[in-house]
Amino acid sequence: MTSQRTRDRLVELLAQLSPLDARVLDVMRQIPRHLFVEEALASRAYDNVSLPIGHGQTISQPLTVAQMTSALLQGPPLRRVLEIGTGCGYQTAVLAALVPEVVSIERISALAAQARRVLRDLRVRNVALVVGDGSHGLPAKGPYDGILITAAAATLAPALFEQLAEDGRLIAPVGSSEQALRRFTRTASGLHEERLGAAHFVPLRRGRG
Repeated sequence: MTSQRTRDRLVELLAQLSPLDARVLDVMRQIPRHLFVEEALASRAYDNVSLPIGHGQTISQPLTVAQMTSALLQGPPLRRVLEIGTGCGYQTAVLAALVPEVVSIERISALAAQARRVLRDLRVRNVALVVGDGSHGLPAKGPYDGILITAAAATLAPALFEQLAEDGRLIAPVGSSEQALRRFTRTASGLHEERLGAAHFVPLRRGRG
Protein backbone atom coordinates (compact mmCIF):
# COMPACT_ATOMS: atom_id res chain seq x y z
CA MET A 1 0.00 0.00 0.00
CA THR A 2 3.03 2.33 -0.12
CA SER A 3 4.16 1.54 -3.67
CA GLN A 4 4.56 3.80 -6.68
CA ARG A 5 1.32 2.34 -8.00
CA THR A 6 -0.64 3.69 -5.03
CA ARG A 7 0.88 7.16 -5.53
CA ASP A 8 -0.03 7.03 -9.21
CA ARG A 9 -3.59 6.10 -8.31
CA LEU A 10 -3.88 8.99 -5.89
CA VAL A 11 -2.57 11.50 -8.43
CA GLU A 12 -5.02 10.23 -11.05
CA LEU A 13 -7.86 10.74 -8.57
CA LEU A 14 -6.73 14.27 -7.70
CA ALA A 15 -6.57 15.20 -11.39
CA GLN A 16 -10.19 14.09 -11.77
CA LEU A 17 -11.39 16.03 -8.72
CA SER A 18 -9.95 19.46 -9.45
CA PRO A 19 -8.02 21.48 -12.05
CA LEU A 20 -4.47 21.33 -10.70
CA ASP A 21 -1.03 22.43 -11.81
CA ALA A 22 0.69 19.55 -13.60
CA ARG A 23 3.96 20.37 -11.83
CA VAL A 24 2.31 19.79 -8.47
CA LEU A 25 0.88 16.44 -9.55
CA ASP A 26 4.27 15.33 -10.85
CA VAL A 27 5.87 16.15 -7.49
CA MET A 28 3.14 14.41 -5.49
CA ARG A 29 3.60 11.36 -7.66
CA GLN A 30 7.19 11.14 -6.41
CA ILE A 31 7.04 12.09 -2.71
CA PRO A 32 6.47 9.13 -0.34
CA ARG A 33 3.64 10.48 1.83
CA HIS A 34 3.68 7.33 3.99
CA LEU A 35 7.01 8.40 5.48
CA PHE A 36 5.33 11.46 7.02
CA VAL A 37 2.74 9.53 9.05
CA GLU A 38 2.94 6.95 11.79
CA GLU A 39 3.69 3.42 10.62
CA ALA A 40 0.26 2.27 11.81
CA LEU A 41 -1.37 4.72 9.36
CA ALA A 42 0.94 4.06 6.42
CA SER A 43 -1.65 1.92 4.64
CA ARG A 44 -3.94 4.98 4.45
CA ALA A 45 -1.26 7.43 3.35
CA TYR A 46 -2.45 7.47 -0.27
CA ASP A 47 -6.13 7.82 0.50
CA ASN A 48 -7.46 11.31 -0.14
CA VAL A 49 -7.95 12.02 3.57
CA SER A 50 -6.29 14.00 6.34
CA LEU A 51 -4.63 11.90 9.05
CA PRO A 52 -3.59 12.61 12.65
CA ILE A 53 0.10 13.29 13.27
CA GLY A 54 -0.11 13.82 17.03
CA HIS A 55 -0.24 16.95 19.21
CA GLY A 56 -3.75 17.69 17.95
CA GLN A 57 -2.48 18.28 14.41
CA THR A 58 -3.14 16.58 11.06
CA ILE A 59 -1.46 16.01 7.73
CA SER A 60 -3.68 17.75 5.20
CA GLN A 61 -5.82 15.90 2.69
CA PRO A 62 -3.78 15.41 -0.52
CA LEU A 63 -6.35 17.33 -2.57
CA THR A 64 -5.95 20.31 -0.24
CA VAL A 65 -2.16 20.19 -0.55
CA ALA A 66 -2.45 20.06 -4.33
CA GLN A 67 -4.98 22.91 -4.50
CA MET A 68 -3.07 25.23 -2.18
CA THR A 69 0.24 24.61 -3.92
CA SER A 70 -1.33 25.07 -7.36
CA ALA A 71 -2.88 28.36 -6.25
CA LEU A 72 0.48 29.54 -4.91
CA LEU A 73 2.24 28.76 -8.20
CA GLN A 74 -0.16 30.85 -10.29
CA GLY A 75 1.75 34.00 -11.17
CA PRO A 76 5.40 35.01 -11.53
CA PRO A 77 8.01 32.40 -10.52
CA LEU A 78 8.54 31.85 -6.81
CA ARG A 79 12.05 32.12 -5.42
CA ARG A 80 11.46 32.11 -1.67
CA VAL A 81 8.34 30.80 0.10
CA LEU A 82 7.36 30.93 3.77
CA GLU A 83 5.29 28.03 5.09
CA ILE A 84 3.55 28.66 8.41
CA GLY A 85 2.82 25.34 10.08
CA THR A 86 5.37 22.70 9.08
CA GLY A 87 3.45 19.89 10.76
CA CYS A 88 4.89 16.57 9.63
CA GLY A 89 6.70 18.20 6.70
CA TYR A 90 4.77 16.74 3.75
CA GLN A 91 3.56 20.08 2.38
CA THR A 92 7.09 21.38 3.01
CA ALA A 93 8.54 18.63 0.82
CA VAL A 94 6.08 19.42 -1.97
CA LEU A 95 7.04 23.11 -1.87
CA ALA A 96 10.76 22.31 -1.72
CA ALA A 97 10.50 20.33 -4.96
CA LEU A 98 9.01 23.34 -6.73
CA VAL A 99 10.69 26.40 -5.17
CA PRO A 100 14.42 27.16 -4.78
CA GLU A 101 14.12 28.25 -1.14
CA VAL A 102 11.55 27.33 1.51
CA VAL A 103 11.40 28.74 5.03
CA SER A 104 9.06 26.75 7.27
CA ILE A 105 8.05 27.60 10.82
CA GLU A 106 6.47 25.19 13.33
CA ARG A 107 5.43 26.04 16.89
CA ILE A 108 5.56 22.44 18.22
CA SER A 109 9.18 21.42 18.63
CA ALA A 110 8.46 17.65 18.54
CA LEU A 111 6.73 17.97 15.16
CA ALA A 112 9.54 20.15 13.84
CA ALA A 113 12.10 17.54 14.90
CA GLN A 114 10.12 14.77 13.19
CA ALA A 115 9.75 16.80 9.99
CA ARG A 116 13.43 17.71 9.99
CA ARG A 117 14.37 14.04 10.29
CA VAL A 118 12.17 12.89 7.39
CA LEU A 119 13.25 15.78 5.14
CA ARG A 120 16.89 14.95 5.88
CA ASP A 121 16.31 11.29 5.04
CA LEU A 122 14.76 12.37 1.74
CA ARG A 123 17.77 14.64 1.11
CA VAL A 124 15.67 17.80 0.95
CA ARG A 125 18.30 20.49 1.43
CA ASN A 126 16.59 23.76 0.44
CA VAL A 127 14.41 24.11 3.55
CA ALA A 128 15.20 26.29 6.58
CA LEU A 129 13.04 24.90 9.40
CA VAL A 130 12.44 27.22 12.36
CA VAL A 131 10.72 26.44 15.67
CA GLY A 132 8.58 29.34 16.82
CA ASP A 133 5.29 31.26 16.61
CA GLY A 134 4.44 31.85 12.97
CA SER A 135 1.23 33.82 13.42
CA HIS A 136 3.03 37.03 12.43
CA GLY A 137 5.33 35.40 9.89
CA LEU A 138 9.11 35.54 9.98
CA PRO A 139 10.21 38.98 8.76
CA ALA A 140 13.91 38.32 9.40
CA LYS A 141 14.05 35.96 6.40
CA GLY A 142 11.67 37.91 4.14
CA PRO A 143 10.46 39.25 1.87
CA TYR A 144 8.72 36.23 0.36
CA ASP A 145 7.32 35.61 -3.09
CA GLY A 146 4.78 33.31 -1.49
CA ILE A 147 3.37 32.57 1.95
CA LEU A 148 1.36 29.42 2.60
CA ILE A 149 -0.47 28.99 5.92
CA THR A 150 -1.59 25.48 6.85
CA ALA A 151 -3.89 26.40 9.76
CA ALA A 152 -6.96 28.61 9.95
CA ALA A 153 -7.14 32.05 11.54
CA ALA A 154 -10.22 34.21 12.04
CA THR A 155 -8.16 37.14 10.75
CA LEU A 156 -4.63 37.42 9.40
CA ALA A 157 -2.03 39.69 10.97
CA PRO A 158 -1.20 42.75 8.81
CA ALA A 159 2.49 41.91 9.31
CA LEU A 160 2.05 38.87 7.06
CA PHE A 161 1.11 40.98 4.05
CA GLU A 162 4.02 43.36 4.71
CA GLN A 163 6.38 40.40 4.22
CA LEU A 164 5.13 39.73 0.70
CA ALA A 165 7.27 40.87 -2.21
CA GLU A 166 5.50 42.68 -5.04
CA ASP A 167 3.36 40.16 -6.97
CA GLY A 168 3.74 37.83 -3.99
CA ARG A 169 0.87 35.54 -3.08
CA LEU A 170 -0.44 34.45 0.31
CA ILE A 171 -2.66 31.36 0.51
CA ALA A 172 -4.52 30.75 3.77
CA PRO A 173 -7.73 29.31 5.22
CA VAL A 174 -9.55 32.18 6.91
CA GLY A 175 -12.46 31.93 9.34
CA SER A 176 -13.44 30.24 12.58
CA SER A 177 -16.66 28.18 12.45
CA GLU A 178 -16.84 28.59 8.66
CA GLN A 179 -13.55 28.71 6.80
CA ALA A 180 -12.70 29.69 3.26
CA LEU A 181 -9.44 29.23 1.41
CA ARG A 182 -8.25 32.62 0.18
CA ARG A 183 -5.49 33.94 -2.03
CA PHE A 184 -4.11 37.43 -1.46
CA THR A 185 -1.84 38.97 -4.10
CA ARG A 186 0.25 42.05 -3.35
CA THR A 187 0.41 44.37 -6.36
CA ALA A 188 1.69 47.89 -6.92
CA SER A 189 -1.87 49.16 -6.49
CA GLY A 190 -2.67 47.25 -3.30
CA LEU A 191 -3.83 43.86 -2.08
CA HIS A 192 -6.09 41.71 -4.25
CA GLU A 193 -8.17 39.00 -2.54
CA GLU A 194 -9.79 35.90 -4.07
CA ARG A 195 -11.97 33.22 -2.48
CA LEU A 196 -10.88 29.75 -3.62
CA GLY A 197 -13.50 27.62 -1.88
CA ALA A 198 -14.53 26.16 1.46
CA ALA A 199 -11.87 24.83 3.82
CA HIS A 200 -11.51 22.86 7.03
CA PHE A 201 -8.23 23.25 8.93
CA VAL A 202 -7.04 23.04 12.52
CA PRO A 203 -6.80 26.51 14.12
CA LEU A 204 -3.67 28.63 13.88
CA ARG A 205 -2.34 28.90 17.42
CA ARG A 206 0.08 31.39 18.89
CA GLY A 207 3.13 30.75 21.02
CA ARG A 208 5.31 27.67 21.07
CA GLY A 209 3.92 24.22 21.78
